[in-house]
Amino acid sequence: MLVIKNTLVSLDLIERFFVCDLDVCLGQCCIDGDAGAPLLEEERREIDSHMNEILPLLNPQARLTIKEEGSAYTDPDGDLVTQIVEGRDCVYTCYAEGGKCLCALEKAFREGKLPQLKPSSCHLYPVRLKKLGGDMIAVNLHRWKICKCAEIKGRKEGVRAYQFLKEPLIRKFGEEWYNELSLTAEEWLRQNNDR
Repeated sequence: MLVIKNTLVSLDLIERFFVCDLDVCLGQCCIDGDAGAPLLEEERREIDSHMNEILPLLNPQARLTIKEEGSAYTDPDGDLVTQIVEGRDCVYTCYAEGGKCLCALEKAFREGKLPQLKPSSCHLYPVRLKKLGGDMIAVNLHRWKICKCAEIKGRKEGVRAYQFLKEPLIRKFGEEWYNELSLTAEEWLRQNNDR
């Protein structure tokens, strides 16, 4: 672990290669799991404030789910999460050609239709954050089989996880934090023979 300001950063974030490969995994991370995506209360409020613009982007079942059950719920662990449709898809899931799963919030942002509303837990994925004592936060890289193709593509392209996740890491922790992470990562890799 490396200490960057008030975070403990897993060496996996620096040493592992990672580039999402949607053509292979088809966005499985948006539909696998037993609950919606973790959501901060302020993120839910921001999403809800744009709901009139968001609803037309969603499939009919997702719109109905939001209308009947709301945009988020508290899961059995007590965490606020995005609503899911029929026990599977996040309500913000949309599909492209070939069954590729996309985030409607991210797609609308990239098209200039909405501000960045994608929950930070999704934007940061495969990074998972965990609050520690005081104001310390652990920054870990979650690894599971559906992201194996991302590790292969990252290695092929020579892109480390922290590099691939630059935009969401800056969104969460700020540019100064990211610059310190980047310099520390470069030095760590240099001293450890560029693993």
